[in-house]
Amino acid sequence: MTIEDLPDFPLEGSSLIGKYPFLFQGSDTPVIFSISAAPMPSDCEFSFFDPNDTSCQEILFDPKTSVSELFAILRQWVPQVQQNIDVIGNEILKRGCNVNDRDGLTDMTLLHYTCKSGAHGIGDVDTAVKFATQLIDLGADVSLRSRWTNMNALHYAAYFDVPELIRVILKTSKPKDVDATCSDFNFGTALHIAAYNLCAGTVKCLLEHGANPAFRNDKGQIPADVVPDPVEMPLEMADAAATAKEIKQMLLDAAPLSYDLSKPLLPNYDRVTSKAMLTSLGLKLGDRVVIAGQKVGTLRFCGTTEFASGQWAGIELDEPEGKNNGSVGKVQYFKCAPKYGIFAPLSKISKAKDRRKNIAHTPSTKAGPLIRSQKIDVAHVTSKVNTGLMTSKKDSASESTLSLPPGEELKTGAEKDVPLIGSISSSSSISSLEHKQSLSKKLNARGNNKKTMSKSPSLSSRASAGQSPPCTAAGAAARRPAAWRVA
Repeated sequence: MTIEDLPDFPLEGSSLIGKYPFLFQGSDTPVIFSISAAPMPSDCEFSFFDPNDTSCQEILFDPKTSVSELFAILRQWVPQVQQNIDVIGNEILKRGCNVNDRDGLTDMTLLHYTCKSGAHGIGDVDTAVKFATQLIDLGADVSLRSRWTNMNALHYAAYFDVPELIRVILKTSKPKDVDATCSDFNFGTALHIAAYNLCAGTVKCLLEHGANPAFRNDKGQIPADVVPDPVEMPLEMADAAATAKEIKQMLLDAAPLSYDLSKPLLPNYDRVTSKAMLTSLGLKLGDRVVIAGQKVGTLRFCGTTEFASGQWAGIELDEPEGKNNGSVGKVQYFKCAPKYGIFAPLSKISKAKDRRKNIAHTPSTKAGPLIRSQKIDVAHVTSKVNTGLMTSKKDSASESTLSLPPGEELKTGAEKDVPLIGSISSSSSISSLEHKQSLSKKLNARGNNKKTMSKSPSLSSRASAGQSPPCTAAGAAARRPAAWRVA
């Protein structure tokens, strides 16, 4: 673990410097300037400072513009400012400042800002390299750190992935400085920072300059351990996943031969055959699978890929909810229609259940107990019908239900679940006295019902064919109000 040096200069009492720079011409002692806002032209049409604009140039080259205000301009993270780091930086130096003076808000030096300004897509690398070389020649200290981030110039260059600046910085550094740690990154080195941020160019540059790939941070992690896992990245980050795979392999290959602790900890699924992986999961190509319990499709591919390490499953979805046609980049892993293809880690797929079997099985299990109860209670409904509260037509329908074979009896009963239950609950409220008084009527009604059955053979035949008798539905509907009148 390296020792991190904090600034040893006074942190307070220097606010006058920012306001009156002419009082401190040619100062040899680094100071911290007061905090200020960036000056802007009164008629400015944009919200940032543009050194290429005429009005902004008047402010920039005005001697009355303070160093604090110029540092405030450097804090603006826009190409117009970052690509002109040398112009703004030289204006700060012209006001008699020390090369290691600091911004009061960020505690950053000009060299720190220059390392940021080399970021691709925002700044200009060539401009940043030239100005950094100029600052170092003027005595810029590459080991100075910001109080707030505890980062030195090397850390900033690694974080913003500027290997060109790393080469400039390491030329004037001591050999051990390449492994200087930073508390804001778990006391990891610049190599940890670059690995975590997927800065492939910086990782390669640091390794070439002697960075230790086996250096452990406070969590016991080597740089290879902090590389984001490509398996956890979404498909939209396929390029980043490929970079992560490249960086991790680069770091592991660079590790000393005696260091072999991290490799066993990293599951190397690339060596496991896809067939063995599928067998262990109870799957095979062509199986129906579910992705994370949501999307359903057919398994078309299983194996290693170019966009990430490990074993991946390629699925042709049932709906156009995918990302591709079975290809990623220039590699075609399987073929399907556009938007129907998707890739997922094997850990997120499972075999789809046969829903048709479940659907066929569920009604039978629920209908079983209802059918048995109907078979017992229908007799009570019939006796209630024969008390004279319902017509003989309804009696014939109920009696015909009892006369059906067991198999057909279930079908008819299932169609009358609700009416039958209502009639049963109503008939249970009839007193025994009423049954005694209607005994003779029931005997006569049963004789009539038998005659009715003999005259209506088509009723039984229709029920046996799986069709509901016309009078059954009407009778069930008619029984419901009658039963409620009794209750």
